Amino acid sequence: MAQPLTAINRGWVALVFATAVAAYLPTLTYGFVEDDRAVVAANPRAHSVSQALGAFDQPYWGDEFYRPLTIFSFAVDWTVSGGRAGWLHLMNALWHGVASVLVAVLLAQALSPAAAAAGGLVFALHPVHAEAVAGLVGRAELLAAVGMLGAVLCARRRRWTAAVACAAAAMLSKEHGVISGVLIVLDRWLQRPEQPPYPRRFYVALGIVTAVFLAAWYVIGRRATGDVAPVFLDAGTAERLDIALPGVLRAAGLLAWPLNLSADYGPRVIPAYRAVSLAALGGTVIIAATLAGGWWIRRTAPTVTFAAWAAAAAYLPTSNLLFPSGIVLAERALYVPVLLTAALVGQAVHRAQGRWTPRAVALAIAAVCIVLGGRTLARLPVWRDNRTFLLTLLADHPESYWGHWSAAAVLAGMGDTGAARREYARADSLFDGDPHLDATRALFLVGLSDTAGARPLVDRARRRLPFEPDALRAQFVLSLRRGERARAIALADTARVRVPWEAAWYSAHLDERPKR
Repeated sequence: MAQPLTAINRGWVALVFATAVAAYLPTLTYGFVEDDRAVVAANPRAHSVSQALGAFDQPYWGDEFYRPLTIFSFAVDWTVSGGRAGWLHLMNALWHGVASVLVAVLLAQALSPAAAAAGGLVFALHPVHAEAVAGLVGRAELLAAVGMLGAVLCARRRRWTAAVACAAAAMLSKEHGVISGVLIVLDRWLQRPEQPPYPRRFYVALGIVTAVFLAAWYVIGRRATGDVAPVFLDAGTAERLDIALPGVLRAAGLLAWPLNLSADYGPRVIPAYRAVSLAALGGTVIIAATLAGGWWIRRTAPTVTFAAWAAAAAYLPTSNLLFPSGIVLAERALYVPVLLTAALVGQAVHRAQGRWTPRAVALAIAAVCIVLGGRTLARLPVWRDNRTFLLTLLADHPESYWGHWSAAAVLAGMGDTGAARREYARADSLFDGDPHLDATRALFLVGLSDTAGARPLVDRARRRLPFEPDALRAQFVLSLRRGERARAIALADTARVRVPWEAAWYSAHLDERPKR
């Protein structure tokens, strides 16, 4: 027999949804920031529903990843709004509201309505969500979360077709949606033994959908597996863990105390340790506590166990614990893991209701929401525009090499080559292990006819990543500038094979008259 969807009444649901949306209403005046420009504003597939549907066999960005449903959602919004950024931001806020409600509904199975709503409010207002909700490209996180949570809830209600459809939607929104089946199995395992088992055909359907998605992802977006954060280049397993484990500690800190937020967690922001450190030991303790603690309380607090292990499963693909990923840490990757914070608060409220007066419980919930909401509102303006974004990053984290690299690119575009040189040098002094930085700096120097300064940077970039697109471009342009046309032609031939979408660029430059 199908179970009721939730014990929460409509009033609690409306409160959670309205709070989540209201917190992000300021973003309706924001524009396209950072990756929003490439993925949305400058992407024809994100402007037309027909093009988005026709691109279901194409990568998400360049030749990496496979997120066709995310692109389709942008296309729908673009068609409805005529490309107004404010509308797309509103839709992000609405999707966040849906995710927050699903969190409250999920918690309601084991917690009181007020406690479940408190967890939903914490999820709605948690400051670490600012990047995923205020940044349009965070749409992938929102849709994947809605799909995964929806799949679990539909399975609880024994709506098997809907559960499989939600799981598929999560996968097509972002690749970590493949854990949908794992979450469903985990949730079923934590239910009371007298609950009827899920049918075998349901698990078979989930397995088929997951396998088909993984096959499509491998064929279409697998080049993302080669996208490794520069700090992990040439790093062995031990060296990778020396960096990944402190990242786990920082991630746990952001979930518990999201005060010091950042758009960049590269080297120096999170120190690039090359040996066992206290931070690595702290990350190890967090992992052990998550696994052992979840097992210990699986009968007394199954909701917290589910949230803890679901958070771990969602964080694992970008944790760098099993394999290197393209980031050390990103706040948007913590969107689903905030479920653990929400569950802990919900569990605390549930227990407090038997010991405190209703007024005291309400005041405690209100205090937590005010603190979280205030921090979120203070963080949102960072995502207003590119200028604010960059200035805030440099002010909050002057140790971010990526911030100085971005500043150099802006200054170069403004024609202030002297200041750009200084910012490039500052970025290199903070971290000299990024071949992408070397390549873009070399291109800048070639443009200034400083071929002597560009050459060692090109050599270093191609030594670290032989077929990095910017490094190939830099060496190609450098060869042309030095009169080595035969070498430039050979590099263009290599590029046409390795980065075929840039073939027209190389042909155009080969047709240009050489500069003296």
